[in-house]
Amino acid sequence: MGILSGNPKNQPMHYGEVFAIWSALTGCKGVIAEYQTLLNHAGDKDLKRILEEAIELSRNDSKNLEEILKVNGVYLPPAPPERPLADLEDIPAGAKFYDQEIGAKLSVDIAASLIACSQAMGMCTREDIAMLFGQIHMNKAQLGAKILRLNKEKGWLIPPPIHLSAPGQS
Repeated sequence: MGILSGNPKNQPMHYGEVFAIWSALTGCKGVIAEYQTLLNHAGDKDLKRILEEAIELSRNDSKNLEEILKVNGVYLPPAPPERPLADLEDIPAGAKFYDQEIGAKLSVDIAASLIACSQAMGMCTREDIAMLFGQIHMNKAQLGAKILRLNKEKGWLIPPPIHLSAPGQS
């Protein structure tokens, strides 16, 4: 039996796995603070629900990622402080993020997370870590579908130019 056989949790992590988990945890902690701030700017109740869901999802992901690092003796990245609730009316118009901007930001963040999770899954040698990133990927994809639907329903989605035919064709 080789070093990579038996219970995956007893196998060593390679540097890529450590970095992927540490980076994902850093991202989760940053997103929690960022989305708490954006929650103060959001006016649409459906958008607020998705932001709250994204915060809770990131908290759960953080817990799972932290556990792997702790068990393997890797120090944890620093976390920004929790953001307080604020009244939307107290934010000046020129300093405010608007719902359409928040919806677009969520879409971009989710797309980047999906790519990062796919990359992490592809380089893992430990099945448990690959499965964790697979679970995170699935949850992010489901959240992405919700924000896409919301962006369409609210008229916030600005599609790129539609390409109907190749040049020179009529």
